[in-house]
Parts: sequence; structure tokens; C-alpha cells
Amino acid sequence: MIGTSYEDHGSHGPADPTAVPAATGLFLFSVGGWLLNTARPWQKPGHPAILGLSWTVALALLLWGLVLLVRCVRTVHGSPHAPYENGEAGRGGENPARPAS
Repeated sequence: MIGTSYEDHGSHGPADPTAVPAATGLFLFSVGGWLLNTARPWQKPGHPAILGLSWTVALALLLWGLVLLVRCVRTVHGSPHAPYENGEAGRGGENPARPAS
């Protein structure tokens, strides 16, 4: 007997809000890596300003893509409760029951 698939939750609600930022993050990350690979200042010496600019752009694209990906992963896999939401260090969930005074 086959049950419902993991993706099928009965209603077809709005599209996933993290799809476009995740795809954009992957694209920027790959373009930054490609640019860093093609710049290769260790193989072909060039003008320091051009090398610095290419490294700066490549690292900015890598970092921006990584930030977008991390935000999407946190949105999808994050816990419903923040770690220190209750004001108690290291304990999640509800506040413990207080003794009657």
C-alpha cells in the first residue's frame, strides 16, 4: 500500500519562499568560484589593481551566495523556538512549572 508522498501535504499552498533565494545563492556562489578560478593570480601575474579587483569581486560573490544559502537553510531547517527564547540558558521548550507558594 502506498501512502502520500513526503511532498504532498494535501493542499497546494503558495510556492516555497526560499526557492528563488536559494537558487540565486547557488548561482552567485558558483560564479564567484568560477571567477576566482579564472583569475588565478598565482599563475599569471598581472597588475595589482586588476588582481585585487577580481579577488574582491570573486570573494564578494562567494560570500553573498553563501549568506543567501545559509539563510535559506536556516529558514527551512530552523527550530520553531529560538535557543534562548525562555531566558534560560541551554533549555528549550516551555518554562518549567513553578511550585505553589
